[in-house]
Amino acid sequence: MKIRWRITIAVTVLVCTTGMAVAMQRGWGRRSGFGDISVDRNGVPTWDNDVQMKEDVFTFVRVRYDSGYGRYGRGGGGGWATDFPDSDLNFSLRLQQLTSLKVNPNPIILDLTDPKLLDYPFLYMIEPGRMELSEAEVVALRRYCLNGGFLMVDDFWGEDQWENFYMELKRVFPDREATEVPLEHEIFHCVYDLKEKPQVPSIHAWLGSGVTYEGWRGGGDTTVAHYRAFYDDAKRIMVFICHNTDLGDGWEREGENHEYFQEFAVKKSYPMGINIVTYAMTH
Repeated sequence: MKIRWRITIAVTVLVCTTGMAVAMQRGWGRRSGFGDISVDRNGVPTWDNDVQMKEDVFTFVRVRYDSGYGRYGRGGGGGWATDFPDSDLNFSLRLQQLTSLKVNPNPIILDLTDPKLLDYPFLYMIEPGRMELSEAEVVALRRYCLNGGFLMVDDFWGEDQWENFYMELKRVFPDREATEVPLEHEIFHCVYDLKEKPQVPSIHAWLGSGVTYEGWRGGGDTTVAHYRAFYDDAKRIMVFICHNTDLGDGWEREGENHEYFQEFAVKKSYPMGINIVTYAMTH
């Protein structure tokens, strides 16, 4: 069964990268804990969509995977919950502002085994470096991707974390291989024309050392950002893997540090994120 969405999309850029910096002068700080985002949006404004087209909007969906419950899980932060909900709220707002895509102001969380997963064309997974998928999650993710879904993976570092994640995804796609996506691929140019594969450090790593990588995580070399993908039979990217980079922190940290915002959110995290969603929604 194919995934059940019918979003009519004509994504266009409403402001260029320079204009993005002007559009993003308002900032808001980090919250503590989950909270109820329908009530406490931490200063992130909401908006209304056409009530007659309420099903014809893009919703940012964060993946909750079972192996995060014990160590990170609900209420504890970390793992699948890293940067939630501020990164999801901020990115949804900027996607609404900077493209013609109609966006749900309220991002959601879904388990991989939730039947509603098939209602959404885009999923976001974070910090999978220690993730262990159950067999039910493996089956559900394979079904989702092979039926037209798109998974973005973000914020894990080093060779140890890559090897663990790779082995889990090979359970999902035993007959497919993850390959490095060349800079020439349209996903780096479809809205914003990126000249390099962006590397975004956490704000703490950058403030502490000034470097763009997180050298203490995951083992091995973390200085080079890798963007890898699993493709379907039509050469469509099904899983886009952002390794040795943390795009979500660039979305989350608006209002905390102006220099970090200008260097990493404006120039890297938002352009790359918008390109990824645009590709996902048009292929």
